[in-house]
Amino acid sequence: MAAETIGLLVECRDEPGVLHRITDVILRHNANISYVAGGARREALADLQLEVSGAPDEHRLIADLEGVPGVTHVGVVPTFQTIYGKRVIVIGGGAQVGMVAQGAISEADRHNIRGERISVDTIPLVGEEQLADAVRAVARLHRARALVLAGAIMGGEITRAVREIRESGILVLCTNMAGSVPDAADVVVTDPVEAGVMAVMLIADTAKFDIEHVRGKRF
Repeated sequence: MAAETIGLLVECRDEPGVLHRITDVILRHNANISYVAGGARREALADLQLEVSGAPDEHRLIADLEGVPGVTHVGVVPTFQTIYGKRVIVIGGGAQVGMVAQGAISEADRHNIRGERISVDTIPLVGEEQLADAVRAVARLHRARALVLAGAIMGGEITRAVREIRESGILVLCTNMAGSVPDAADVVVTDPVEAGVMAVMLIADTAKFDIEHVRGKRF
């Protein structure tokens, strides 16, 4: 059975050494940090959201963290997985990105009301270098599961980036377009709205749809 992951919102002074002291306490509790992110800043204070698993005594961990010099408050919050769940990322030309997002959001809503958690992130971009950088960054995004590339032509460095993130486990769908990206993607879908729908179906636990049924196909 996997260790329970808890979300902690740590309010602390915005100064050198505070994060080191916080992680030292977590280490002494034999717990593991699976996610850390900076949050709001106000005057000399900053928020850190940590997702921690394996702590044998959650209350003791919180008490010890509140005793760290520089920490002013520690609260328990839902993890991002609990609230926002798996992420579908949509990148490409503005109009087609909007149409993919329409399909993905509609399909995500259908699954989320049945207990799933899927969120959709979009960014319209142009230019080979900018698109390739954005594609590679998807593999570094917390909870990202699928990428949809929407545009008229993509290839070159973007194609290399697609192959790289597929190796890291990200599913890549694309609209039918010129260039070499369709040859590198898991699935090619001509209709951008349907591409968004299919991306959500492929990552939803509440859908009986497996990538192995469609990998390498064009629709």
